[in-house]
Amino acid sequence: MSDIVLTASVRQNLLSLQSTADLLATTQNRLATGKKVNTALDNPTNFFTASSLDARASDISNLLDSIGNGVQVLQAANTGITSLQKLIDSAKSIANQALQTNVGYVKSRASGDPIPGATGANLLGTPDVAATATGTVTAGLASATTLAAAGFADGSSFTVNGKSISFVTGAAGDPASTADASGNVTISLSSSSGGTVATVLSAIDSITGGTSSITGNQLTVSNAVSNVTGSISFGGTASVLSKLGLADNTYAPTSSRAGQTLTVGLAGGPTTTVTFGTGSNEVSNINQLNAALLPSNLQASIDSTGSITLTTINDAASATLAVATGTATTATTGMFKNATVQSPTEDSTSQSTRAGLVAQYNNVIAQIKTTSQDASFNGVNLLNGDQLKLVFNETGKSTLNITGINLDPAGLGLGTLTQGTDFIDNVATNKVLDALNFAGSFLRSQASTLGSNLSIVQIRQDFSKQLINVLQTGSTNLTIADTNEEAANSQALSTRQSIAVSALALANQSQQSVLQLLR
Repeated sequence: MSDIVLTASVRQNLLSLQSTADLLATTQNRLATGKKVNTALDNPTNFFTASSLDARASDISNLLDSIGNGVQVLQAANTGITSLQKLIDSAKSIANQALQTNVGYVKSRASGDPIPGATGANLLGTPDVAATATGTVTAGLASATTLAAAGFADGSSFTVNGKSISFVTGAAGDPASTADASGNVTISLSSSSGGTVATVLSAIDSITGGTSSITGNQLTVSNAVSNVTGSISFGGTASVLSKLGLADNTYAPTSSRAGQTLTVGLAGGPTTTVTFGTGSNEVSNINQLNAALLPSNLQASIDSTGSITLTTINDAASATLAVATGTATTATTGMFKNATVQSPTEDSTSQSTRAGLVAQYNNVIAQIKTTSQDASFNGVNLLNGDQLKLVFNETGKSTLNITGINLDPAGLGLGTLTQGTDFIDNVATNKVLDALNFAGSFLRSQASTLGSNLSIVQIRQDFSKQLINVLQTGSTNLTIADTNEEAANSQALSTRQSIAVSALALANQSQQSVLQLLR
């Protein structure tokens, strides 16, 4: 309004009042918004920096939803694994029931001929081979060797079965040897009709009733073949006995069954070879025999007649004993010469119970399959081989890929059982238990992996929340207004405005005076 003329003082007061009104409006806006920077005009640097921080916080906040869904996917998978583990335990319980069920078969067996005198402590039975002593003679010694050359001297002697054989010088006309009423023998070293080692062997035979011979450098002294109860014992001067390769010792009769072998096992399974006898790694009693047969799932027993029976153990009740081989089955005195194998026969009551357990087990397997299929969240199932990808930052460079695995029965190495084939005995049942133990161990491994991934995701989730708070706090610090300061400013500006109005009124009083004069 150029036609209105204001005095300098009025115009000055008006400008001051307008300035105060502008400041008051700014202060009231800050109080209303709580921010000292509301537009780029207020503070470009702070405004755009805060906008960038807010934008990043918003982007990360949007990602939190997908991270939260990822946590739930992992939680669903973890819940599924927990349920699968319980189902595995239930299946184990059923298998253990099968182990505790009565044996479902009359077991396969084979019995040998009665062995005279055989007991649990002595499977070889009564000795049936005459006692035999052997020794290595002095080098070059033979039946034709003279007694002098052999080293026998006047006064030398040794004993056989308690009877003495003595050497005397004698004369050429002496008989080769003489025996007294007690059976003691005297050998003349000078006899022209004797005087050789053969005379010594003959003297031994006259006492034992058997035969003696030297072959090569080996001396063999045996009782009569029919004498299967008597022993041969040597005694006397060691230097004399050593010429014949003998020692102060007793040799007992033996069993023709010593040294016999038996190879036996289950049809289609591993075999065990047993050597009967009293030597190292040989079997002479029932405990040793059972220990040797155990790896082949067999056991042995002996009855009062001395007949040894081989049977399958309870664990392999459905298996058939394989036909045994070895000298124990072929020799004239073979311990199992006429043994015949009896095949196992089913116990219908026990097998019916086991068949019921197979049906229960198969129901559990079916539940394992459906449980693994149902452990999904928002369409993602880590127990069905699905993949979960999580993005943790706004650039998409921080990610976590979690690959699922099939944990259905096939993925766990489990399958449905067949009645009449599975759970029929403990061997079949233990195979199922082995598979269940593996599945349980595999589930625990997967649960550990899943727990590790869940921990990572939850840590990143917490980190994102805290980072959003840091970004928003930083943004606020750049734009927030000090309400105490702005309130004080508002009060001061209100006062200034009132004063400015009063000053303006005073500046107009001179014009009002002129108006009074005109009136």
